[in-house]
Amino acid sequence: MRTVLIAAIAVLFAVEAQAADPKHGKEVFARCAICHSDAKGAGNRIGPNLFAVVGRKAGTFPGFSYSSAMKSFAKVWTPQQLDVYLTKPGATVPGTKMSFSGLSSKSDRADVIAYLQSLK
Repeated sequence: MRTVLIAAIAVLFAVEAQAADPKHGKEVFARCAICHSDAKGAGNRIGPNLFAVVGRKAGTFPGFSYSSAMKSFAKVWTPQQLDVYLTKPGATVPGTKMSFSGLSSKSDRADVIAYLQSLK
């Protein structure tokens, strides 16, 4: 029974991961682009450049003046960690300079994360 349950959970996660749409994520990212660049080699804006952010340690993009809260957060931006952060940035990293309230739609978050994963 336990093996069947674990297999069912794995299938659900695989289906959810496959369902993410990076093309739609780029459209949703337009809201983020007000403050963040997504181009390789581009500079920072109000927020840091997010090109190749997946796998990067939080608070480390060169030349950006991070809050002490973000520097202390110091976690790696995995898809799972980005999902938590993008849900409620201020609750995830109290004291962050990011004033964005978050993306309430799980599918929008998954799509944005898929888009960010495509930036390599």
